[in-house]
Amino acid sequence: MGNQPATEQFFSDKLAESKVHFERALDCKHTEFDDLYPYMIEHPQFFWYKRYVAWSELLTIVGLCEELSFSWKEQFTPHQVEYLEERVMSAKVLDFWFEKNDSKEHAQR
Repeated sequence: MGNQPATEQFFSDKLAESKVHFERALDCKHTEFDDLYPYMIEHPQFFWYKRYVAWSELLTIVGLCEELSFSWKEQFTPHQVEYLEERVMSAKVLDFWFEKNDSKEHAQR
């Protein structure tokens, strides 16, 4: 890892990575979090905690984009932007992040 400048493109790339990480956590798919805490898989609260960590990461990057006046909303649907602006990971976010859970995009992730 070199010293990369904190450009808008850099944050856009990090935001895209964070979005994928959160969506994989929502779908209970493997993320790097699984590698960090492999023993957690045995505990029922693991998937909730994994989602919470991914959501926090996503909110952090969105917050930095806001603070630096970098655009970020284009990477999300209007509903997702609304959820991120509300900042609370509620059941609504978990249930409706993907507007259609049977969509082709959702199935490929």
